[in-house]
Amino acid sequence: MTVHLAKPARGSVPVHAVDADRFTDIAAKLDPAARQWLKTVGFSGAPDTHALLPAADGKLQAVWAGVHDAAHPWALASLPKALPPGRYHLGDAGLALDAAAAALSWELGSYTFDLYKPARREPAQLHLPSTPETGRALIIAAAAASTRDLVNTPAEHMGPGALAEAVRMVAKQHGATFKQIVGDKLLAANFPAIHAVGRAADADSGRASRLIELNWGHAKHPKLTLVGKGVCFDTGGLDLKAADGMRLMKKDMGGAANALGLAQMVMALALPVRLQLLIPAVENSVSGNAFRPGDVFKTRQGLHIEIGNTDAEGRVVLCDALAYGAEGKPDLMIDMATLTGAARVALGPQLPALFCRDIVMARGLVDRGLALHDPLWHMPLWRDYHGGIESDIADIVNTGKGPMAGAVTAALFLEDFVPAKTDWLHIDLYAWNSEARPGRPVGGEAQTLRTLLDCLETRYTKA
Repeated sequence: MTVHLAKPARGSVPVHAVDADRFTDIAAKLDPAARQWLKTVGFSGAPDTHALLPAADGKLQAVWAGVHDAAHPWALASLPKALPPGRYHLGDAGLALDAAAAALSWELGSYTFDLYKPARREPAQLHLPSTPETGRALIIAAAAASTRDLVNTPAEHMGPGALAEAVRMVAKQHGATFKQIVGDKLLAANFPAIHAVGRAADADSGRASRLIELNWGHAKHPKLTLVGKGVCFDTGGLDLKAADGMRLMKKDMGGAANALGLAQMVMALALPVRLQLLIPAVENSVSGNAFRPGDVFKTRQGLHIEIGNTDAEGRVVLCDALAYGAEGKPDLMIDMATLTGAARVALGPQLPALFCRDIVMARGLVDRGLALHDPLWHMPLWRDYHGGIESDIADIVNTGKGPMAGAVTAALFLEDFVPAKTDWLHIDLYAWNSEARPGRPVGGEAQTLRTLLDCLETRYTKA
């Protein structure tokens, strides 16, 4: 942690926040030398810029930081790796910056994936008052960092077995129960679709298919079921991906990483829910026993699915997990998955696609995401397109009959495994930053977690 919830240490340097609209008025109140220095270095309060203000003895007297607004979740994200190493605290010469936003943005701005390559330098440290709000912000930042770490870890070290161990560690930390059904035991437990997708992987190296399950909370509380797609590497199977398409497939378990991150926050903040986390974890590999285009499998729910393309494997593993989760009659079920390229074509990498039967709930989530700068965008569960996934020899096929509306038909496929009366959110996300922005380096990313947490807190604690 680079944010410390304690009084500023001796020698700590103040960070004064200001936005461009109010910079002129605030600068007018500074002493002439400070005002002239900020003018000399060209600082005007633009977001994600800063200026170092020297003291007469050459030491650092203060930092001026430009922000979007006082409560922006990325307000100070550009500073931890840019400022000289040392201790800092929020100053009072500029805007009264929201302490929770400062904590979240500073901690996320400090993130580096350093499993294989050490960071070049230690990020600067920020001291903040200890409050429930700053504590909550650090819980969110820790979950986001864990999510990023999981997605960033190569498949060589993040196969289904390693992903299960990550869930086991989180369960132990929060007093949750953990179990997994592995390999051929999936068939005996009636999870045939999960087994089929991952059966070509080397079972002796920790890469056997499995259903990972975490349970936490009190029986009297409403049940919340989270489902995350855990395809730890996706070759495309026999419908092999091209090299460019396979390059980032270590991130195809990004839905599982994000679902686990959300579960971490739910438990750390002790939301009054009975939490169930389900992760179907597989590696979609190629070998003599790989599942094939044209194969038909009976799923846990009883529907038969035809395999139109082995590279549309995510919905196949999710269908068994969704059916199993629905058996517990949850109050709300959320699945998260790096499911379709079509969603990225439609919305790009920064906007996860949201599918929801309840239009009022969906629009409320979109508004919430925009307000929190953690966006997602509502897409339609357009039932008229269901014919595109209907098979001549089975109940449904895992690919549409044409190239259009691929994210919609994938969502419709999943909907067939969720009872009509169940409140359900399906989030088709990218879980990756293609370009660096302050606090969001290139690599794995936690998406929609703050928005979903706010939704859950409102539903279960503020209602």
